Amino acid sequence: MIIVSYVKKSLFFTSYLFIFFPFFTIQNRIGMNSIERLEWRYATKKFDSTKKLSENQLNILKSAFTLTATSYGLQPLKLLVISNQKIKNDLLEHSYNQQQVVDCSHLLVICIKTTIDSNYIDEKFDLEKEVRGTPEETINDFRAFLKDEFSNKTSEEIEYSSINQAYIALGNLITVCAFESIDSCPMEGFNPEKFDEVLDLKSQQLKSVLALPVGFRNDDCFMSTLKKVRIPIEESVINVD
Repeated sequence: MIIVSYVKKSLFFTSYLFIFFPFFTIQNRIGMNSIERLEWRYATKKFDSTKKLSENQLNILKSAFTLTATSYGLQPLKLLVISNQKIKNDLLEHSYNQQQVVDCSHLLVICIKTTIDSNYIDEKFDLEKEVRGTPEETINDFRAFLKDEFSNKTSEEIEYSSINQAYIALGNLITVCAFESIDSCPMEGFNPEKFDEVLDLKSQQLKSVLALPVGFRNDDCFMSTLKKVRIPIEESVINVD
């Protein structure tokens, strides 16, 4: 009876904490597991082509991409989620024959928009008004500032900025994959011009920048059991007190 009473009290206390202090419980859970998950992940060299991501897992990755921080919140990026095997096969020769491209469950391609103009900026601010109910007088000055800012930038400057933001999205996706026990392999090693051609990106005013095959590691992938080689924290991190 004492044990039953203790269990009931423990369950009640745990439920109480979760209901009234969700931030506390979630923070502790993440704090315990985050480094462990990052230790688990690696750039997967060999995927199990028979294993596929679930619809829920794909939706998590899509949401993670959409929620990635971007400069001014303009989101100058698009994510292609490729499951079509023929298209993946066609991209293999333009990826230096890296087999991950064809064996992965889905091939994610991060693209940048080739045009950030006044119309696009207006669309973003109009969306803010719709979602947040922000009055025009509150955002009008910022809207005008951004239009002026981007009208004075060269296309090369805009592209450079967008590419930098693509790397933020890539890092976010890699981390979320690790937390969701999804394997991934970040890739710069492909021919962007050929990717753009195969995927008909020019007609969509897009350019491919980065690729991220995702799926599940093959049991005989030799890299999965190797220890990580990293510069020690005391050498890679500088504390400024």
